[in-house]
Formats: sequence, C-alpha cells, structure tokens
Amino acid sequence: MSVERPTAVVVDDATVIRESVPILMTGLDVVGRYAGVEQMLDERPDSEVVILDLHLSNASQPDVRQGIAAVRAVVAAGYRVCVFTQEERRFVLAACLAAGASGVVAKSAGTAETQEAFAAVAAGEVVMPQALIGLVEVLVRRNNLTILSERQRQVLSGRARGFTYAELGEQLFLSESTLRGYWATVTENVSEYLQQATPAEIEHALGIGPGDLLDMWPVPPEASDAVEKDEARWWQLRQKRRRRRR
Repeated sequence: MSVERPTAVVVDDATVIRESVPILMTGLDVVGRYAGVEQMLDERPDSEVVILDLHLSNASQPDVRQGIAAVRAVVAAGYRVCVFTQEERRFVLAACLAAGASGVVAKSAGTAETQEAFAAVAAGEVVMPQALIGLVEVLVRRNNLTILSERQRQVLSGRARGFTYAELGEQLFLSESTLRGYWATVTENVSEYLQQATPAEIEHALGIGPGDLLDMWPVPPEASDAVEKDEARWWQLRQKRRRRRR
C-alpha cells in the first residue's frame, strides 16, 4: 500500500538546492522548482508547502522579490510557507513567522530532519528552529507572551534546552503524544502572537534599541506596494554589504 506524499514547491536561487531536494527527500512530491517567487506566483502550482529561501537575489536576477516581502507574498497567495535558510539571526527568523510563514528550517539541518519539518508544515503544523525557541522563552520569561499555560511553559522550557519528548516525558510524567499536543498549541499561539506584535512591542520585550526592528519586521498586509518595494530593496542592500565584507 503506497503512502501519499505531501506536495511541495521549492523556491531557491541556488540550482543545486532546487535539483537536490527531490532526489534527497523522497518523502516529498516536488511539483515545482523556481528561482524566484514571481514565476511561481504566475504559475500557481497546487502544493501543500512552499519551501522558500530568504535570499533570492543574485547577478542573474538582481531585482527579484525576497526576504520578508517574498514570505508575505507567497502566504497571501494562500500557500503554507516553510523558510529554508542559512540566516541565523533569531530576530529575522521571528520576522518570518510574523510575516505568516508556518515554519523555519536551517539549511545546516540533516536531510531526514529537514524533510520531516517540511512534511509537518505541509500537514498544517508550525515548525520553529532551536534559536527561535530560545527567543520565545525569553518573551515568556519577561511576561510579554502570557497566553501560555503553566504546563505549556514547562514544555517550552524543556524544548529550549534541547530535551527530547522522551526525556521531557520522564520529567513531567506525561506521554510523548501528550507533550506533542502541548507543543503544537505552543507553536500555534506563538505564531499568532508574532503576527499581531508590533516591532516596538518586541523591542521592548527583548530590551533592544527602539527602531532596530523597523527595517525587517513585516508591515501589515494592507500596506502599499511602495512599502513592499522598499522592503525588497533593503534586502538587496544587505546582501551587497555582506558580499563586501567577505
């Protein structure tokens, strides 16, 4: 009896990534591969998850939409997005969830772990990397994120410290399935919170400078095209600066 595989689309400017995902991740049915979101949105493939890189601009396509603007555009088109990136700054990763992404996966993660994360997002779950889990715990500790129950906070604390469900189960005397249920609720609540939070609220909660997040935190969906273009130009400028430092 065959198992139905979740359908996926890969959007990445690196040819090797686009070509390797279907080969390495046989648990996915890759129905489309694109170097940028514009072509994907023009063709509108039927897919359960869009695997999206944050940095899509290069010499051959310098003006493509990328970063938070790309996440927001794909989400607005009705897709579940899992960001697949080398980006490590947790504020940027949080901004991806705030823009509507359902998951963030590091390109440094193993193949099996990555495929499992993509499938989870395709199934409607929220996937957060370890760095982002630690950020969420800080928000909870500082009483900025108060929507979690005591048990959910315990599960979050354990996940932030890298405990497995089995290890947490021994500590809290709960089954793994129960813990997974708690964690699913935590991630959903966190995702909703980040989508409603303003840059000022996040900055205040984390003790960072006022205005530091304005250039990366997603603007409301009703924002004008001009704001989106400014956002895309900002990402291109960041990439140029990074190349100069290398």
